[in-house]
Amino acid sequence: MPFYDLSVWRQYLFSFRTQSTNTEDENEDTTAQLFFKPMGSERMEMRKRQASVTQETASSVQPQPGIENRGSNACCFCWCCCCSCSCLTVRNQDERAASHELRTDAIPNCEESSTPTLEEVSAWSQSFDKLMRTPAGRNAFREFLRTEFSEENMLFWLACEDLKQESNKAIIQEKARLIYEDYISILSPKEVSLDSRVRELINRNMLEPSEHSFDEAQLQIYMLMLRDSYPRFMNSAIYRDLVESLSQKSAES
Repeated sequence: MPFYDLSVWRQYLFSFRTQSTNTEDENEDTTAQLFFKPMGSERMEMRKRQASVTQETASSVQPQPGIENRGSNACCFCWCCCCSCSCLTVRNQDERAASHELRTDAIPNCEESSTPTLEEVSAWSQSFDKLMRTPAGRNAFREFLRTEFSEENMLFWLACEDLKQESNKAIIQEKARLIYEDYISILSPKEVSLDSRVRELINRNMLEPSEHSFDEAQLQIYMLMLRDSYPRFMNSAIYRDLVESLSQKSAES
């Protein structure tokens, strides 16, 4: 066949172009399959990994066994006892307040005393010392202090008097510690009002507590009740009602 025959040359070119076109289409299909299939599987793998990460995160947030659930109002997820976050500080303050309330409930509402006479109650108006000498006088005055939300002054004074009656060293140290926690510590809801000099003295005395560790503080609280609360007590309805009740009983007898 002559190489220069035009018809043969045209037919050869046409068949070559057809084969080339088919080959390019097949290559494009293969390339597309190779490109899109891995991308699709990779996306599925990514979704699986994201789902597993989400599950692991959710399980790590859940409280571990043996650890108390903080509730929805917790400010952090810390569980360790060494954490210094504010939520633990508030919880500690709440626990101290609850323990102080329990101690207050354990204290009797009044001392054991007989019913005072009209002469005894009248003597209370002569001096604060005469009122504080009798259990009935202290009970009446303590009832008045409770209405003014200052009952801790009388409770502290009574605790110091009880401490002075103790002779056992171990019991003295324990009672002194409880008095400090209940009435001297700034964290206590029953903290009494003392100046800095007396507080420094108490802190030194607490290194070796004794039955006289709070003498200065007891005297200062005594003078505070004398100057501040005692005059109002003498003009209070509690004292007037008590005098009128005893006067009526005395007149009837």
